[in-house]
This record gives sequence, C-alpha cells and structure tokens, in this order.
Amino acid sequence: MTHYDLFVIGGGSGGVAAARSSAALGARVGLAEGDKLGGTCVNRGCMPKKWYMYAAQCMQEFEAAKSFGWDVGSPRISWHQLKQNTFKEIRRLNKVYGTMLDQSGVHTYQGFATFMDARMVVVNEETITASKFMLAPGARPFVPQLEGAEYAITSDDVFHLEQLPERIIIVGGGYIAVEFACIMQGLGVDTTIMYRADALLRNFDHDIRRHAHQEFAKKGIKCVVMTQPVSLHKQDDGKIQLTCNHGRKWIADQVMFATGRVPNTEHMHLAAAGIKTDVRGRVMVDAWQKTNVEHIYAIGDVTDSHDNLTPVAINEARAFADTHFGNRRRNFSEFITPTAVFSQPQIGTVGLTEAQARQQYHHIHIYRRVFVPTKYRLSDTIHEKLLMKLVVDADSDKVIGVHMMGPEAGEIIQIMGVALRAGATKHEFDRTVAVHPTLAEEFVTMREKAE
Repeated sequence: MTHYDLFVIGGGSGGVAAARSSAALGARVGLAEGDKLGGTCVNRGCMPKKWYMYAAQCMQEFEAAKSFGWDVGSPRISWHQLKQNTFKEIRRLNKVYGTMLDQSGVHTYQGFATFMDARMVVVNEETITASKFMLAPGARPFVPQLEGAEYAITSDDVFHLEQLPERIIIVGGGYIAVEFACIMQGLGVDTTIMYRADALLRNFDHDIRRHAHQEFAKKGIKCVVMTQPVSLHKQDDGKIQLTCNHGRKWIADQVMFATGRVPNTEHMHLAAAGIKTDVRGRVMVDAWQKTNVEHIYAIGDVTDSHDNLTPVAINEARAFADTHFGNRRRNFSEFITPTAVFSQPQIGTVGLTEAQARQQYHHIHIYRRVFVPTKYRLSDTIHEKLLMKLVVDADSDKVIGVHMMGPEAGEIIQIMGVALRAGATKHEFDRTVAVHPTLAEEFVTMREKAE
C-alpha cells in the first residue's frame, strides 16, 4: 500500500496543475490518468480546436489578400494534412505533460482510480491511500437520448472524421457549437446551427448575441433558433435525416451535438467514498473546492462551481496547493475571469453584461462602437464589422464590463481583464493614449455614451 500527501485523479490541465504545484511546495504527490495526459484541452479541446480555427480563418485571409494586390489562386484544404499535423503536435504535448510531472517529482499512474472507501483508491490493482484527494477527471460531451442518437457525432469526433462533410448541422448554441460552426464554414462546409432558444450564446451580453447572429449570417452560417431535433435516421446513401420538433426534416452528412457536458465520474465509484453530487452528476464543492468529505476536493469541469474553462481549473488548483501546502490561504474568489469564444470573428468578454449591471447597480453608462476593421476597408467582399462595448458604474466611474466581437478579441480581452481586476475607471481609460491605428485603441477613445 502506497501513501501520498495528495493523490490527484485526472491528468488534465487542472489535475496536472494541482499535482505540480503541490509537489513544488513539498507534498508527496501521486496522480492517476486513465487516458492521455493533458485532458480535454490538449487532446480534444482548446489546442486542436484552435489549430482548426486557424485553418478555417485562412480562407478569409486569402480573400483579404486580394484587396492588397495579391494573386492567391484557388487555395484548397487538405483535411488529411491538417489532421496529421494536429495529432503530431498533440503527441508531443502528451510527452511534455509527462516530463513536467516527472521533473516535479509526481508519481504518475496510467489507469483509472476507483474509490474503495473515503481513504483508499485502487489503480491497476494497486492500493493507494492519501491524506488528501483531488478529483479532476473533467467532463465529456453530452448527447441527448433520442431516436437515432448513435448516428450523431460530438466535438470529440470531429478531429477523427475521415473526410470533411459537405453539409453539417450543429445542435447547440454555446461556445463549442459556435466555434465548430465557424470552423466548418471556414473550411467550406455548408453549416447550420440549430438551437432550442431564441438566440445563441446564452449568458453573453445581448449586444454580442445580436451581433454574432448578424456576423455569422454574413458568412453563410444558417442559425435556426427555437428548434431542436427529436430523431435522427440514417438513409441508404449514408446521409442523416434530422426531424425537428416542428416536424421539418433536414438532411446532412453529419449531425454534431454540442449540447453540454457531463462529468467523467463513471470509473471513480464516488458512492464508496460518500461524495455527494448534484442532479447533473457534478461533484458539489464549497468555496474552497472541498466536497462534503473533509479531505476530498474537486476542481474543474467535474464540479458544480465556476466556469468550465481550462484556466479556471488551473487557478483553482494553484489556489488549493497554496492553501494546503504553501501556508497561503486563498481561493478562486480573488480571480476575475476574462473569456473568449474563438469563433470567426472572435468574441471576448470580461466582467458584467449590461443586463447584469442593471440588476446590480443603480445607474450605469454604456459606451458602444461598431465599425469595419481597417484590415477589411479595402475589400469589396468581406463585410465583417467589429463591436466593442464598455459597461460603467456611473457612481464610481469603474469599468465593470468589457465586451468585444472582432479580430483578435481573445488577445485584447486578456489585457482588459487586468484593467478590471485592478479596478480601472472610465477616466483612466480616457487618459490612456491610444496606439494608432489599432483595434484596441477604441477602448480608450470612446467618449460618447450610447445611453
């Protein structure tokens, strides 16, 4: 029987961060991963998705190049080459994660960990005990139970398709649905997003949601709202027939579900440890990531707390390590969370939406700007517009929300996150000299209130 100060279940970004940070502070740490190191982010999420988005953006870049005098001919995508290069880099990252754990002194187990009781797990028939356990197994795509669901794919499957489909229907309206819709459309696929509500990107600012619909439509993505599938049927020609709740039938080469994620807890036998979950199967934790069992903690997508984002899990992990092994008590409440949707164009947001601000503050000011980016001013075929928005508490003059949809929104919103974390006021934005000509300068040159 092997004993650790901390045993981590899950070798994704959050689990690896918890293990390495705790080991660096002197803890004896073990980690079990039943799949490949790096978790969703490295193997099926952030990284491969970003490379596919870069590939999809190239077509617009080729089109923009024409306006600058370039003859780019007739470019074509090699799906096989894109897949091959992506998987090659993923394999490299898997090795990097293993090396980082080894160099940190973390003992890594290749296998699933199963609780025997609250103090003991078994991995590959080896019994392990620990003073503390960290649950970080992540989550996987959820496919609704409907007739013919076996014919659908998820975001995990896209990277393994033998060929690009001619036509795809993506069911869902969140980050993943929107990002993959833009990837598919950018690679030349006839793309439809089907969503059960009246607008995409629930919980985003209403101006961003409206602008997103307009921009996606310009690119040829068909957004079908207030609609959901009730059955799928595979035809003799291999195509899939989708029947929606209104009775209409749709035909596509692939139907992809991006309808949420469920925790990866099936191997863990949580009941043996007495760990409580909510109605969706997520592990319930307090503000310090502690479960109902005193010495068992959980971070990331398996929990019922915070946003399901890689950097969130990493910072939850580091705060845990500092609190328990570094004599520095802190939790995720001290962080602010900027986030980006790597659609085309990108979306960046940090802080409160306008609706949230109106609920929490007596008087707010809104600053909004919509314009064509300089890069596309010379083009007759690219009609993309950029939206930038500031939400300000009128009483304190603090900027409490920043929202953007346009080129490099992800890069720009990262810096805006620092400004909001520091409590910057609109006056401080105003007295910052603009870098001209850039997109980001608009955030420091907006003077006229929208309302």
